[in-house]
Amino acid sequence: NLAYKDIYSVVKKSIYIVDNYIGVKTLVLLKDIDSSVEIIIFSDNIGKGLHTLEYQDFCREYPHVNIKFQKSGRAFHDRYIIIDWNTDNQRIYHCGASSKDVGQKITSILEVADQMIYTDLINKLLKNPILKLK
Repeated sequence: NLAYKDIYSVVKKSIYIVDNYIGVKTLVLLKDIDSSVEIIIFSDNIGKGLHTLEYQDFCREYPHVNIKFQKSGRAFHDRYIIIDWNTDNQRIYHCGASSKDVGQKITSILEVADQMIYTDLINKLLKNPILKLK
């Protein structure tokens, strides 16, 4: 939980989350993000997944947070956080566990050293269709 807060605290422009197993915890970790920050969650919403009613409840409680959902296109096994894409502040993090499971088991979040290898993949993700929640 603290690792996510530390990562999100330095965001200036955007947060992109790639995680096929999203839930309410995924959203709650974003509750303090400034409304000017673009937030996109790329997911295929596998498993129990996030439901429309849960998202609507979150939006009522945190109306300043605007989260978009796009499909990840079944191209990812691992999870990633990309902050401030295409800026000098850009960072990419590889996450061992899904954000919906934060705090349940020991896991690692590591900053990706060679970000260039992800450029085409992330630009392609940004063109993916909208994800409709369950």
